[in-house]
Amino acid sequence: MNSGSQDRKVRKHRVLKSFAFAFSGIRTAVLNERNLQIHFAVSFAVTILGIFFGISKLEWMIILLAIGGMLSLELMNTAIESVVDLATAEYHPLAKQAKDIAAGAVLVYAIISVIIGGVIFLPEILAYLQ
Repeated sequence: MNSGSQDRKVRKHRVLKSFAFAFSGIRTAVLNERNLQIHFAVSFAVTILGIFFGISKLEWMIILLAIGGMLSLELMNTAIESVVDLATAEYHPLAKQAKDIAAGAVLVYAIISVIIGGVIFLPEILAYLQ
């Protein structure tokens, strides 16, 4: 019986450590990556706009998915860039390709996120200005 209790403690410890590693990675990226800082600032501004305009629950869910996806994708891009930089300090066409494709994925999602923001907030802003 004691063994089962010990196993649960070990699993709980592993889970807590995995969360600590994840938060450490986010912290490191936010402190060191300018693009991620920009995404966080824009996310904060969008959140303020959502509160100000009192957007619906559905609009909040869409906005939160856009924000979460954008931040997650930027974190993945940062991880890919770090791994590529670790693998080679020299120029290599495949290293450039991996970095460019990851950056392209972020750009595509950013464009879609801006369109989502426009669809949700542009009517609100125009109505407010009238």
